[in-house]
Amino acid sequence: MQNYSKDERTEICDDGVVRRVLAGDANAYEALLVKYTRHVWGVVCRHVPSDHVEEVAHDVFVRAYGSLGSFTLGRSFRAWLTTVAVRTCYDFWRREMRCKETPISSLAPGGDLPSAEWMDAVLSADSHRRFDAEETRKTAEEVLSLALGVLSARERMVMELYYLEGYSTREVALFLNMSMANVKINAFRSRRKLKQILEKMT
Repeated sequence: MQNYSKDERTEICDDGVVRRVLAGDANAYEALLVKYTRHVWGVVCRHVPSDHVEEVAHDVFVRAYGSLGSFTLGRSFRAWLTTVAVRTCYDFWRREMRCKETPISSLAPGGDLPSAEWMDAVLSADSHRRFDAEETRKTAEEVLSLALGVLSARERMVMELYYLEGYSTREVALFLNMSMANVKINAFRSRRKLKQILEKMT
C-alpha cells in the first residue's frame, strides 16, 4: 500500500471533488468552499478594504467555479485558488480606479508622517516576516494604505505582493498573468512612484 504525505492526500481529495463537479455534481463544490473559505478570506483581506472583503471573496469562489475546467488535476488546488483570489482582487482595484481618482493633496492624514526615505527602508525589508517585526508597522500600514490609493491597480498589486508579502518575481508574474520582466519594471516604477507620493505628503 502506497503512503502519501498530508499534502499529497489533500491534493488527491481535492482532485476527487473537482472531478465530481466537472462531471455535473454541482453540490460537491460546497466541500471546496467550506475547506478554503478561511484561506480565501485571508488573501482578500490583505488586498481590499474591509467593507468589500465579503463581496470579493464571494466573487473568488464564483470565478473559481466557472474556471474549474482550467485547473490541472494533480496540482495544488490551494495554490490555484490563491491565484484566482489575487486576480479577483486585482480586478476589484481595476474597477475602483476607473470609477475615481484620488488627488495626492487629499491624502495627508495629519500628524507626523514617516519620511520617504524611512518608507523606502521598510520596502527594502527582506521579507514580509521582517516587515511584521517592525515596531512602526501600524504607522507604515496607514501611510501605505493612503499612498497606494494613488497607484494604478497593477502597481498596487505588484507593490503589495512583491514588497509587502515577499512573493518572488516568478510568483507575482503567475498571480497577475505578467511576464517576469514586466513584474520587475512595475515593481521599480511603483516603488519610485510611491516614494514621490510620500515626499509630497510629508
